[in-house]
Amino acid sequence: MVHKVAVIGAGPSGLTSMKACLDEGMVPTCFESSDDMGGLWKFKEVSEPNRASIYRSLTINISKEMMCYSDFPIPADYPNYMHHAKILKYFRMYADHFKLLQHIQFQTLVKSVRQRPDFSRTGQWEVVTENRDGQEERHVFDAVICCAGHYTYPNMPLKDFPGIETFEGKYFHSWDYKGPEDMYGKRVVVIGIGNSGGDIATEGSRVAEEMYLSTRRGAWVIRQVSDNGMPVDMKYNTRFVHILFQLLPMNVLNWIGEKKLNAMYDHTMYALKPTHRLFSQIPVINDDLPMKILSGAVTVKPNVKEIRGSTVVFEDGTFVEKVDTIVFATGYNYDFPFLPSSAIYKSGHRVGLYKHIFSPTLEHSTLAVVGFIHALGAIMPQAEMQARWVARVFKGQSKLPSNQAMIKAIEKDTKDIEKNFNVSKLTPLQVDFVTYMDDLAGEIGVFPNLLWLFFTDYPLFKRVFWGPVTAYQYRLTGPGKWAGARKAIFTQFDRMYQPLKTRKLVEHEPSTAGRLLKLSLTLMAGGATVYYVHVHYPTAMSTLLSKLHPQTV
Repeated sequence: MVHKVAVIGAGPSGLTSMKACLDEGMVPTCFESSDDMGGLWKFKEVSEPNRASIYRSLTINISKEMMCYSDFPIPADYPNYMHHAKILKYFRMYADHFKLLQHIQFQTLVKSVRQRPDFSRTGQWEVVTENRDGQEERHVFDAVICCAGHYTYPNMPLKDFPGIETFEGKYFHSWDYKGPEDMYGKRVVVIGIGNSGGDIATEGSRVAEEMYLSTRRGAWVIRQVSDNGMPVDMKYNTRFVHILFQLLPMNVLNWIGEKKLNAMYDHTMYALKPTHRLFSQIPVINDDLPMKILSGAVTVKPNVKEIRGSTVVFEDGTFVEKVDTIVFATGYNYDFPFLPSSAIYKSGHRVGLYKHIFSPTLEHSTLAVVGFIHALGAIMPQAEMQARWVARVFKGQSKLPSNQAMIKAIEKDTKDIEKNFNVSKLTPLQVDFVTYMDDLAGEIGVFPNLLWLFFTDYPLFKRVFWGPVTAYQYRLTGPGKWAGARKAIFTQFDRMYQPLKTRKLVEHEPSTAGRLLKLSLTLMAGGATVYYVHVHYPTAMSTLLSKLHPQTV
């Protein structure tokens, strides 16, 4: 029986993993190599080896209601898109509230995790750590949760850039970038158009003499500020939109989405248009980049062909002379150097984990990986759902299938990912946010029953169906039910508006036409819900009706 659990890393995934263990009556011990919690979100002026790193100005591109833990809303007065310092403060509040600090051993590096000699009988692990004084210690745990993240090992593909050894300026990975101070008056080339590349190019363009953004495939660029000034994820990450994705052909959805993006700024005209469709890869989220391109502060270029001294030559034959700095925003490699090779199962480009969590090669499922996932959504609620399920598996309250069945499911997942998304060695982890959250919710027993809500709590149904898929929805029922979940859902837009109420204005009542439109849309939503439930859960309707039907004694 699992009692003592080792948690590796005190970032957002490690914090929620500790809480999940405590909620199920287990005792976690968290090993954190740094001197503070927060993982990626702990800013340091100098990047530390084998640790995630961020830049001084970093602001998260997921709104606060969509990134918070399910039973601990972010304070209402916090901005919707938070600077890393605010995020770290929230994590500290979370750790204080749930008394997690006493379970963390700071400045303790995990050197190895190995199965005990009696693993086949006990499922136990030996964890070797090194403390701040350089002393090794050995610990025995019933289970291990790895929360090491996947922004730790920078990918520097120098062999793909002939002549880099002749470059006369300075080059480095975005992992080392802290601010634009060294770009004043210089010519800079940023290679890679992910979120980091876009941020560095736009920030650096304010001080650089010239800023070039080189991309191999292009990218779809979306804004954080959506229609009516709403955070884009609160506007579109809803169950209604998710159902549309189940009902409409993907080509149609891509056409609609691309048309909307091009109406804001034509991606062909801005030299951004990628080789892939909109929903086959996570887009770049950057409100500033289009304006920087339009104003000439950033020039988009194709992939770099070669480097000759201080000259950078692009694949279309154009070149830039006297380049001072090259920034490689070329992603990250993934590795678990402290885990035994027997626990690593490869599937396609990715580490094969059952539901992105459990190794399928172990005799006992007492090793879990939490937070090793990528979706168009925050890692915090995804890691929390993973941790809640892991804790129940460790306690024997949820059962995993056989190793063979897990391997079969992993291979099917790999094929589905490769079919639906544009994956590579560096981006093998993509999932659909709502689908994945709902899948784990089903395993835990906390999936919100839309049909039941429609008949028993219609005001809540409206907010769950039409509103954003916030993590509170997974605390309405089942194990870990939180009494404040309903209120949190009803007040989520209040918390969104709160930091914007800096000037009092007179608000007008909605018109009769607006009310009629809302009513008609609600009726359509109800019909869509009934159809969705009927298709995906054929027995749900009869089960519900039997519950509602009065019984005779």
